[in-house]
Amino acid sequence: MEKRFVLRNVKRVSGEAIDIVIKDGKIAEVTKAGNGQGQLVFDYSGVYVSSGWIDLHVHAFPEFDPYGDEIDEIGVKQGVTTIVDAGSCGADRIADLVASREQAKTNLFAFLNISRIGLKRVDELSNMEWIDEEKVIQAAKKYQDVIVGLKARISSSVVRDSGIEPLRVARTISHKTSLPLMVHIGSAPPRIEEVIPLLERNDVITHYLNGKENNLFSDKGEPLQVLIDAIERGVHLDVGHGTASFSFKVAEAAKQHHIGLNTISTDIYRGNRLNGPVYSMANVLSKFLYLGYSLEEVIASVTTHAANWLKKPELGRIKVGDIANLTLFTVQNNPITLIDSEEDKRVAERTIETKGVVANGELIEC
Repeated sequence: MEKRFVLRNVKRVSGEAIDIVIKDGKIAEVTKAGNGQGQLVFDYSGVYVSSGWIDLHVHAFPEFDPYGDEIDEIGVKQGVTTIVDAGSCGADRIADLVASREQAKTNLFAFLNISRIGLKRVDELSNMEWIDEEKVIQAAKKYQDVIVGLKARISSSVVRDSGIEPLRVARTISHKTSLPLMVHIGSAPPRIEEVIPLLERNDVITHYLNGKENNLFSDKGEPLQVLIDAIERGVHLDVGHGTASFSFKVAEAAKQHHIGLNTISTDIYRGNRLNGPVYSMANVLSKFLYLGYSLEEVIASVTTHAANWLKKPELGRIKVGDIANLTLFTVQNNPITLIDSEEDKRVAERTIETKGVVANGELIEC
């Protein structure tokens, strides 16, 4: 790690040109472009800088197939400095996921799957005996520095005959641990009208823009009352794009009805990184630029909004004294074909491309 270096001529999303001086891994100075002093100067003229991107929904436990990948492949190599594993591991394997953080350059936090087996199999809530309440509570306490919430995947292929019962148990454990829930929504049963009323303030609905029959919007594209009520309660909406959980048509309906953009996340793992439709965080963010959100809104969804949900505001700002976690990126006027989970293709005129990150003070090119 260089003792002191300068990112010269970077610009905030507001357009303001600045220099950022990094010393001993921390932001030492934020000054006018051209004024920063250091042993090494890296000229990033024309390149945007933001606080390091945060992906609130990834799968970073490579042993589990199909939902797994290497931490840095979906982290710093993608321009993402902090990832949150969304329930790959339950109590049986969370220790292994926590240990894997030590080898990675990317910051990692995790949702703990309420099923002790996690994603060892993809129907992890089909057997209620796999939900060991005591083990969940013990793991949450032991790894409280890493675990940010509990994960319950509530769709028919996961719960099978267990129905809504796993979510009721998850709610009980949530109250006992004071940890919020991230709830994956998908195909019925259970019906979405049964699922959403069980969610409380700071819980997360992930895949809220999915195009499946059991989604949060009517056939006419209007938000269901359960969604409106959830937003009023303070439930957090997370994109969780994934292989099967993002629809341009549903996203357009959400924007038309002014459903707020809380966090954009990828639900990335090896398969949808290499073969699409996710590919990268930058690709997913480009879809929201295409939808008509401003660059400020798009970047806020992977910086300030995500950091505030995590209750780690330092991860969502550029401030002297903080450990340096930054993302460097450009917006190119290159037409690109974007694809959603329904194989709906759209041609976007502008694309976001990552150039590098500073992860815990270390400059890494993407």
